[in-house]
Amino acid sequence: MTESVLKVQGLCRHFNDGDRLVDVLKNVDLHVARAETVAIIGSSGSGKSTLLHCLGLLDRPNAGEIFIQGVAVSSLGETARSELRNKNLGFVYQFHHLLGEFDALDNVAMPLIVRGLSLAVARAQAEPLLQAMGLESRASHFPGQLSGGERQRVALARALVTKPICVLADEPTGNLDRETAQQVFELIANVRDQFGTALVLVTHDLALASKADRQLTMVDGHLAPLSADQVPNDSTQQTHLGR
Repeated sequence: MTESVLKVQGLCRHFNDGDRLVDVLKNVDLHVARAETVAIIGSSGSGKSTLLHCLGLLDRPNAGEIFIQGVAVSSLGETARSELRNKNLGFVYQFHHLLGEFDALDNVAMPLIVRGLSLAVARAQAEPLLQAMGLESRASHFPGQLSGGERQRVALARALVTKPICVLADEPTGNLDRETAQQVFELIANVRDQFGTALVLVTHDLALASKADRQLTMVDGHLAPLSADQVPNDSTQQTHLGR
């Protein structure tokens, strides 16, 4: 098996609900290889977003271990966790979370500016990502001047500008129509091939999930492969992201 860029072993996460302990993640195992696309589906409240937050080092599990590029996360302090997250992970959400007072180019450049790069250098590194998304002509437009699909493509470019090993996406096409969602997924395929970036995708959309290299389902806190009869098998499979 190809070496994992992101690996999870025995992950558990619970929350207190008054006097009751609620187990959200139950002994979850996961590995994601370089340039692999993994889709995770499941009903609301099944633990998908909690898992993604743990993978993104935005939440701490109660038990288990997360490895990023072979580094065990549990032993790291907050500064080291932040540095590891900033260096290796990118994030895309259902709602783009772009900064309305900045144009598309500066929104993409923002993670590099936060790292301490000069504005000129950050913009120079952001421009090729906008071009890859077909948005070079929209670089000076503000989020309010962009369509929903364009905003999400800017968000994807922003997630990639730091050259992460893995992008974590929480319902990235959930606010888009079918045609635009398809376009965003095709861009994700191109990004994977061009940059070798892995993708962990949480989605309710089985048709889109079917285009990933692997499909997993989260049920009652457990993660398992999606059965073959649950994966759509129609003409959309012709654009499968797997190579």
